Amino acid sequence: MTETNDQTQFSDIPGAADVPAAAEGQQERRGGRGEGKGDRRGGGRGRDNRRGQERDSEWQERVVQIRRVSKTVKGGKKMSFRAIVVVGNERGQVGVGVGKAGDVIGAVRKGVADGKKHLVKVPLTRFNSIPTLSNGRDGAASVLIRPAAPGTGVIAGGSIRTVLELAGIKNVLAKRLGSKTPLNNARAAMVALAALRTHKETAKERGISLEQIYS
Repeated sequence: MTETNDQTQFSDIPGAADVPAAAEGQQERRGGRGEGKGDRRGGGRGRDNRRGQERDSEWQERVVQIRRVSKTVKGGKKMSFRAIVVVGNERGQVGVGVGKAGDVIGAVRKGVADGKKHLVKVPLTRFNSIPTLSNGRDGAASVLIRPAAPGTGVIAGGSIRTVLELAGIKNVLAKRLGSKTPLNNARAAMVALAALRTHKETAKERGISLEQIYS
């Protein structure tokens, strides 16, 4: 598959949160009809929909990039859209997903679903930073992530910043090395976050006490 350099304007891109919201609204209307008729099963579906909305409200989605891509097939080229979406709950879980579809909304929906399938658990300190320095690499992209003191903020750029913010990290230093591709940088940041270990976990793996780690 070959990709063109045409990139849509972000002002025309619907938010990723709009896609699940529309689907949930339809389910609510269907559940509401069941409850109005006195159907117990309809009422149960309504309660399940409310629980699903509470779970979905914990997650935030941000569209990093949407590009128009083409595939050469018999008879010409087939055009579609590719969306890169970052999903996170700002409490230590984050994922990067990619979706392709014939329309933008479908591509964003697929990207959100793919991101939730590839979640990474990030250990956070009490100052909302990371415990140790970490390096990540994906393809030609390399990312260096370093913990920072309280009040530093998120010193990062591009898709790396989006990944760190949705993971719930408030104080961190990050540097992009190598490729500038948003997808490779986001995945390299995910590799770096997945490799993080707390001092307690490291001491347990080495079979030593926690005091020896700091000495």
